[in-house]
Amino acid sequence: MMDDLGQIVGQRLKALRVERGLTVRDLAQVSDLAFNTISLIERGKMSPTIGTLHKLASALGMPLAYFVAEGPPKQVVYLRHGERRAAHSAHVVLENLGVGLPDQTLQLLLLTLRPDADSGPDPIVHVGHEFAFCLEGRVEYEVAGKLYVLEPEDSLLFEAHFPHRWRNGQDSPSRLLLVLQATEGHEAALRRHIESVGRGPKRARRGHDDALTPE
Repeated sequence: MMDDLGQIVGQRLKALRVERGLTVRDLAQVSDLAFNTISLIERGKMSPTIGTLHKLASALGMPLAYFVAEGPPKQVVYLRHGERRAAHSAHVVLENLGVGLPDQTLQLLLLTLRPDADSGPDPIVHVGHEFAFCLEGRVEYEVAGKLYVLEPEDSLLFEAHFPHRWRNGQDSPSRLLLVLQATEGHEAALRRHIESVGRGPKRARRGHDDALTPE
C-alpha cells in the first residue's frame, strides 16, 4: 500500500534537519524555499513537487530516493514487483527501484505521471548526471532552454547542472524511468545548487498544450 508522500517527506525532512542542527529558517535559506513551505511539508500539510524534493535533497546532501527508502544499508538490494516502496502526491507516483547500498551514487526511480503532471514551477538543478527513459505515454523534458519530447523507448541523458524540468504532455498517464547519478560529495552538491539558483529557463505556452518550449 502506498504511503502519502507528504507524510513520508515531512517526517524524514524534520528528522534529518534536526540531525543536521538546522532550523527551518536555515534550511529555507540554503534550499531557496520559503519558510512556510518547509514548515507545511514537515507537518504533512503539503505534498512537495519533485522539484521541491530535489531542492531539499540537494540542500541536505541526501539522494532524492532517501525520501522513499527504508531499512539499513545492504550489500544487495532485490525487489520483486509489488515490494517496491512508493509515495505519491496529487499528480505523481514515485517508486523506489533500489536504494540502500553503502555510498550509493545511483538513484533509480520509476515515475507515473498523471495528466498535466510536471516537476514544478522552478527548474531543477543538481550535481551529476540524469537519465530519463520513457516507458509509456509522452514526456516533455526541457534542458537548458531546449525542448526534448520523449515517447516510448526514447531516452535522454544530460549533465544535471543544467536547469531542467519535465511535464506529462498528454491527457493520459505517462511512465518514466529516471536514473540520477552524483559522485560528488555533499558540500559540492550544496555549492552547485546554490550557484545555479535563478538561471533557469522560462515557461511559455505553445498552442493548446501549454507545453514547455525552448527560448
